[in-house]
Amino acid sequence: MSLFAGWSAEAARLPDRLEDLHGPWQGVVVLPVHLTWHGLREFDVAAERPRLLLYSIVLSQGRRNDLARFVNPRRLRDDWPQLRPLLSGPMRRACERKLGLRPVNHRAHPRPADHRALPGTPRGPYARLLTCANT
Repeated sequence: MSLFAGWSAEAARLPDRLEDLHGPWQGVVVLPVHLTWHGLREFDVAAERPRLLLYSIVLSQGRRNDLARFVNPRRLRDDWPQLRPLLSGPMRRACERKLGLRPVNHRAHPRPADHRALPGTPRGPYARLLTCANT
């Protein structure tokens, strides 16, 4: 049986712990060519959008040492809700299981008790606004 039985290939590329990540908190990161060959190689990690792009590239394509070098553990934890949808399902699950990142709770905002309204009543995320506008 393999040493990584039960782990995906994605999990094998991740460090053993979140604390094993040592990426910078701020500054500009220049990725090596093996991670990004299309020209966009410099990312300001203090800015959210470039950092999310950087982390999605490194997590999707990087080796274990790339992750340790370019990803900051605190920023990864803070950015996880925004970063999570940018990754493949196996990589999301591997990060959540192996690094202890929390999955996004889709039930954080429970539906109101009257979500099963009478026929003809507006439904969906804007139902409350539509109902209020019509009264």
